[in-house]
Amino acid sequence: MKRHMITALALAALTAGVVYAQHITTDSDPAAPFATYKTYAWTPGTASAVSLTEQRIHDGVNAQLQSEGMTQVDSNPNVFVATHVTTKTVPQVIAPGFGYWGFAGGMATVQTYTEGTLVVDLYDATTKKMVWRGVATTTVSSKPEKNAEKIDKSLAKMFARYPPGVGTSR
Repeated sequence: MKRHMITALALAALTAGVVYAQHITTDSDPAAPFATYKTYAWTPGTASAVSLTEQRIHDGVNAQLQSEGMTQVDSNPNVFVATHVTTKTVPQVIAPGFGYWGFAGGMATVQTYTEGTLVVDLYDATTKKMVWRGVATTTVSSKPEKNAEKIDKSLAKMFARYPPGVGTSR
């Protein structure tokens, strides 16, 4: 009986992990001259509803771009940077599990969680066209320190793919 319970708990944990996994995508203009981009400036995007979160995002993007050798400037940048933050409530159906003797019965329940999406856009300052986009989607925690960790992790994964086609397989 104990073995069945441990197996059921392990399966439940794995299922929850799949639902709450962080998802990162990037896209870019293959014709963009990424090697020439040395400076950047911020342009308005869709700010987080929490100003501290917005500050953390900007600090994280600044750190990532500076690690790529780019410098933030007040005028005449090579690229403009905009971030967009959205959240939504997502319903999740929780089905009844299996007991020692088989199906445990009962009704499925619906719980909700908050999903957050962070988008980082880079625009060529001369052409005004988007040249790179990173998108991260994950669950939002009620703990600010957990969200700060998720932001840092998301940005690191995004910018591991910048500039596109350089270095390791992306």
